[in-house]
This record gives sequence, structure tokens and C-alpha cells, in this order.
Amino acid sequence: MNQSKQPNRLIDETSPYLLQHAHNPVDWYPWGEQALSKARAEDRPILVSIGYSACHWCHVMEHESFEDEQVAQYMNQHYVCVKVDREERPDLDKIYQTAHQLLTQRPGGWPLNVVISPYDFAPFFAGTYFPKQPRHGMPGFVEVLERITDYYQNHKDRLSEHGVAVKNAFSQIEASSRSQGSIHAEILDQAFEQLTSQYDPVHGGFGSAPKFPHPTNLEVCLRHWARCRDTGSPNPKGLLVVRHTLRSMAEGGIYDQLGGGFCRYSVDDRWMIPHFEKMLYDNAQLLPLFVDAWLASGDTLFRDVAVETGEWVLRDMQSPEGGYYSTLDADSEGEEGKFYAWATEELRDVLTEDEWSVTEIRFGLRGQPNFEGKWHLNVNTPLDDVAQRCGIDHERTKALLDSVKEKLLQKRNQRQWPGRDEKILTAWNGLMIKGMAHAGRILGRNDFVQSAEQAFDFVRHTLWRKNRLQVTTKDGKTHLNAYLDDYVFMVDAALELAQARWRDGDLEFAIELTEILLQRFEDGQYGGFYFTSDDHEKLLFRHKPTQDDAIPSGNGIAALVLSRLGHVLSKPKYLEAAEKTLSALSASLDHYPSAHGALLLAAEEYLNPTEIFILRGEDSALEEAARICQQDYAPRRIVLAIPGSAASLPGILAERTIRAPMTAYVCTGYQCSAPMVSLEELRTYLEQTEIKSKSIE
Repeated sequence: MNQSKQPNRLIDETSPYLLQHAHNPVDWYPWGEQALSKARAEDRPILVSIGYSACHWCHVMEHESFEDEQVAQYMNQHYVCVKVDREERPDLDKIYQTAHQLLTQRPGGWPLNVVISPYDFAPFFAGTYFPKQPRHGMPGFVEVLERITDYYQNHKDRLSEHGVAVKNAFSQIEASSRSQGSIHAEILDQAFEQLTSQYDPVHGGFGSAPKFPHPTNLEVCLRHWARCRDTGSPNPKGLLVVRHTLRSMAEGGIYDQLGGGFCRYSVDDRWMIPHFEKMLYDNAQLLPLFVDAWLASGDTLFRDVAVETGEWVLRDMQSPEGGYYSTLDADSEGEEGKFYAWATEELRDVLTEDEWSVTEIRFGLRGQPNFEGKWHLNVNTPLDDVAQRCGIDHERTKALLDSVKEKLLQKRNQRQWPGRDEKILTAWNGLMIKGMAHAGRILGRNDFVQSAEQAFDFVRHTLWRKNRLQVTTKDGKTHLNAYLDDYVFMVDAALELAQARWRDGDLEFAIELTEILLQRFEDGQYGGFYFTSDDHEKLLFRHKPTQDDAIPSGNGIAALVLSRLGHVLSKPKYLEAAEKTLSALSASLDHYPSAHGALLLAAEEYLNPTEIFILRGEDSALEEAARICQQDYAPRRIVLAIPGSAASLPGILAERTIRAPMTAYVCTGYQCSAPMVSLEELRTYLEQTEIKSKSIE
């Protein structure tokens, strides 16, 4: 495998993924007019290769093909080659993943390799990973390129017709987001029935291997349980699905048993062996879900996992400047999972005999190792059973296992670490700010809240330029016009952060972002929001996302935050935009409800409006009022504890004045109760609404 001594054009980029390819012999270009103009001038097709820095098969294809001189020579001679980081350019990734689905009739993935016309940018070939040499029924990469070259040179007259067909297919997709239908309560039950039909009753989760966490689907199930509880029709199944799945994940290898945090997915049904990359966005969604599962169930495992995951974020994923990094790679020293796996003798060298005894039983370290001749740690035996089998008490067993975790983590930290993608993405930071703020608020972890505030401030000061958000920053370079997800995830983060600790200016920033959302992204005629702004670079297709993928749908979160902010501020304009979004996307939601988790959350709060608690007061009385409002799992409740020292309050909040040491204003939808001026009144109100309280320890 060879690498070019002279760097290619990617050397000036900030994306770690693009920089990984900066010394390939392939004459890579970043996406931009320089590459597109060259392709048109030389009448060459454009090979667009899309991936991300923590992608294992992206690394494999690079080592096999993109570092190979002969492969690179063919690519350079016949193509203009463009490398894209899907995390920085999700606009391009969404378009060409959709094109892959249209052309091949199967889902895509990464690396994604598409060949597009230089004239209309329509793809006429799409595939994912190809080996350098033919194997396992797959053609070799150069063989594939030779066929595409032949087609381009000898059938060019068909490209225009092909491009029209692709654009027509995209137009049909767009038409499905203009339904102008209505949202009905039955859709929530239909989605839950679909999810429970996909539920794995043996190992938890949905479907079979490869098994992904699907946190939004789990939130839909948890909310279904809460909705049944609150309407007097208890149905334990939603909570059962969530508890079983989260416990299986927490005890499995998808969870880092030593350092906290979750990997991307499991390659098996049992959550035992993960794809080892750790993504910020997965953990950002799982962190608050584990907190909520603890509130709903009282299972302390969920609280402990949330604490460990939050501490992992603080330790390994937050930059000194405040923003959160993007990913930890699956590979180290050229091998996937090497950082996390243990040889038996390595474990025995580190641990005492007593520690080894509990470790062997706890993690099932007998027989054949579970990962390429080594052990990847999974919980195999409950703590009390470990104690019984070792003949010691519960406290001694726990103390030994705590010592084991500390020793092994210290030993592991001496290994060569997986690469860390240190670009800071606005959208993913929005997700994690919300996660850390929520966890900090419920768990009483001020350091988590402070972490969320630091990241929020970083985004505001670094990624907010000339009254517009930017997508990414690294090494002092901040760039790319932001997408729908960047705006709505940051608004969602601001609402959660305001509940964790009121700070002047945070909600005002959310309002600024919301106004840009309505001005630049909304489909004013039909409703809903495009993924790109109206002044974005013109691409093959202007996408309006509906279904969730690894992160929630931007339209679902847009409808949710517009509804919530509309009720908090009493702004009909926001409520109308939320309703129009749900109406426009109702046909897509009806077609396959369970694929639209974020839209379902928004639909639920449209049908059962958010309960808004505005608390005004000082010091201990305000803190106690907030505590008693937040001690139950109440997903449709927003609690804003605003001190008397607040300098300025936006909208109708300015009318919520302090009339006693603590004053509570409660509104549900368009109806408000009389102000309550004591903690006793507030407790009575909560009891009368049949919300059972339990203390948070």
C-alpha cells in the first residue's frame, strides 16, 4: 500500500475524514465548483465517495484501493474524484443515499460511491464498499470502474434521459410531503403496535442483527406507557419493551463496561459484539433516555449507566473550549476493537486473585473468548449471584468489581487510543447539550449542566456568524451554511437548558434561530421544512426529511420545538407552523408510522398539548418547586424556574411576575390555572392531576 508523497487538494480541509485521504495517490477534490467545472471542461464523470472518519469499511476501502497506485492511476485518468465527509455534508449524503436506494432498490451505507453526470449531477451508478480484487461474489473496484467508463463513453446519449428519470423520482418523493392531511390519535397506537411487532422478546431491541439502539423508537414506547398511565388505561408493555432493551444494552458489549458510553450498533442479536465506533449522536440520545427510564421504572442500573455515560462525555468528548467532539474511531493500530479487547492472561496480570474470581463470573470469562481470540466484556451474571458463588457479601463483591473497573480502565488508557474526530458539529452538539442538560437536571449533576452550558456558549460564540449558524468548526476554521438539523436541535437544546438552569439570553437565542428557521427553511405553501435553506448551494434535489435515521427527523423536531416554544411564549405563529408541518407530512406518517419517531413525539404533543409550568421566585423555594415538578416521568411537561434576578423575559413570560416567595403559573394548551403562591398549592395541583410523586435520591 502506497501513499503519495505530495498531498492532494484535501490537505487544506478541516474534516479529519478528508485529511485521512489527503496523501492518497488519488487526485481527490473536495466537493465544490473547482471539481465540478473540471469535470464539465474535460467531459469526465464525477466519482463521489462519501464516508466519515470512524467508518471501518471506509478505512478498509482506502487501504485496499485509494492507497494503491494502480487503482489511483485509473481513477485519475478517467474520473474527477470527489471526497465527501457525510457528517459535514449531510445534504449531499441524503441525496445520494436516496439515489442509491432508487438505483439499486436496497439501502445504502458507507462508504457510498456514486458516479454522477458532470452536467446535471444526476447519478447513473451507485454502490457501497467494493474490494480491490473480486471476492465473495463482489466485483473488484477497478472492474466496476471500467464498466462505468465504458458506459459513459459509449452510451452518453442516455445520460440526459436517465437524469430526467432520477429527477422525476425525486419529485414524486417531494410530492409525498404535501398531503395537507390531519393528525389522528390512532396513529400513535398504530406506531406502537408496529414497534412491538418488531420487538425482539428474547434479547430486546427491534429486529435482528445488525441491531441498532433506535432511541427515538424506545422513547415512543416509553411515552405510550406514560400516556396509558395518565389516561387511566394502564398498559405495561411499553415500559417492558424499554426496560428489557435498555438492560440488555447496558449489560452487553455495545456498552463500554469500563469507560461508559455506547458503540454504534451490535453485529449480533445479543448486543454482545459491537461495531466499536462511538458516535456523539448515539450517546446524546441514549443518555436522557436512560435517565427517563430510571424515572419511570426506578431501576438504578439505568441511573448508573446515565451517570457513567455523562462522565465519559466530560472526560473524553468535550473540548477545552466547550464544544463536543464528534466520534471515537472503531479501529486502533489498524484493527477494529483492539482498544477494547482483553486476553485472559492480560486480565490476570492486572487483577488480584479475589478480583479475578469475581471478574471471571461477572463477565463470563470461561471457554472460548467472544471476539477474535480475546474477550470483549459483557455482563454475564447478576451481582448477587456473583456474590453467592464467591461466598462473599454484596458490598464486598461490588467493591471488588469497582476496583476491577478502575484498574482495567487505567491499563486500557495506556494503549494506543482509537482516533478521535475532533471537528465540532452544530447539530450533534445540540443533541448532546440537550442530553447533558436533561441528565444534569434530573440526576442533580451540576457538572453535567455546566458542561451543557459551556457547549451551548461555544456554539453561540463560534458557530454563529453574521446571524446564521455554521455547520462545523475545527482548528479555527468555521464554515458551511447550516442545515435544518443544526437549527432545530439547537432550539431543542435551549429549551432543555432553560429547564436545567435559567440563564438570561438562552431563550432569546432560541427565538432568533426559530425566526431564521421559518424565514429560510419553511415550505410556505404546503408546510414542513426543507433540509437546506433557501439560499443554500443549488443541488440535485431539495430534500424535506420525514423519517428518522440515526438521528431524529429535522421536521419532527421542528414541529416539536415550534409547538413547545409556541405554548411557552404564547406565539400562535409557531403553533400554526407546527400544525402545518404535521399536516404536510401526515401521508408519510400514515404510510409507515413507526419510522417517524420524532414526528410521532410532535403529533402526541399536538393531540395532547404540552403542560407548561412557569415558576417564579427566589432561592430555596424556587428550587423546591422545580424539584417537585420534575420528580416524575412526565414527558409532555416543561418546567421553567425563573429567578427574580432575570434581567429580561421574552414574550408572555414577562407577565409571569413574582407574587410570593414562589409563584407557579400552569398552562396546558390554551388553558391556564390561577397562579399558585405556595408549595402546598403546587403539590395539591400535582396530586389532583393524578401524577404520583416519588422522591429522587
